[in-house]
Amino acid sequence: MKKTVAIQGVKGAFHEIAAVQYFDTAIQSIHCKTFKEVFNAVQHGEAEYGIVAIENTIAGSLLANYNLLKESKTKIIGELSLHISQNLMALPGTKIQDIVEVYSHPIAIAQSSEFFADKEHIKLIEWSDTASSAEKIAREKLVHVAAIASEYAAKLYGLEIIAAKIETHKKNYTRFLVISRSALISQDTNKASLCFETGHQPGALVDVLHTFKKHAINLTKIQSLPILGHPYQYSFYVDLEWKNKQEYNIALTEVLQIVSNLSVLGEYKRDEKFNHEILN
Repeated sequence: MKKTVAIQGVKGAFHEIAAVQYFDTAIQSIHCKTFKEVFNAVQHGEAEYGIVAIENTIAGSLLANYNLLKESKTKIIGELSLHISQNLMALPGTKIQDIVEVYSHPIAIAQSSEFFADKEHIKLIEWSDTASSAEKIAREKLVHVAAIASEYAAKLYGLEIIAAKIETHKKNYTRFLVISRSALISQDTNKASLCFETGHQPGALVDVLHTFKKHAINLTKIQSLPILGHPYQYSFYVDLEWKNKQEYNIALTEVLQIVSNLSVLGEYKRDEKFNHEILN
């Protein structure tokens, strides 16, 4: 039986590509219009899993998804970093000089900004996601219109790639989180995502970071977000990696004495393939 996975976007979206790659098998995609719908689908049992983008090496963090992680009752059970290659596509036979409009997700447009810098005749239009841009052109048979999307989306919707790999930076990766209603029960985990708050006293955050350092816990990311209704107060989201799970557990116990409203968003295995690609 296929795993049911909620994704943001239509068939051919990068989220679907990430889901297939992570589970390494055919899946049944549940297509959602928004990330909130993805979290709701998992939380209410409409999907076993969800895939949500959390950061991109060019565009940065998807801040809204941090809040959704905290507010939902889902847990992170895995991660995947996918190499993103953007392609310009249109109806077969279209030439680049014929194009007057390009549709795509705002992040895909931002990632391809250099390609369009000298093409002032082209109007860039933000759309819900990359694959739905391709689907729109194919379904409505739009002439003089192109989309920025994956090679898979071009094949899926019968479009022709006019220009391949138009992203400005070739080391373009998006990190996706895999969410589920239940936490991952495993002794092999080596990464965690936490959320907490600290007081305004001097050195409060430093004390937290020092605790992790003392127990050889590697802080791979820290992101602050304002707490709604509390001006100039922030929640901190951190990603941690460890080699010794016991040291992590001890560090977590000690940090609990320093911070408030600590939430373990998930404990999981880091994406070793991504780390190997970056280091090599």
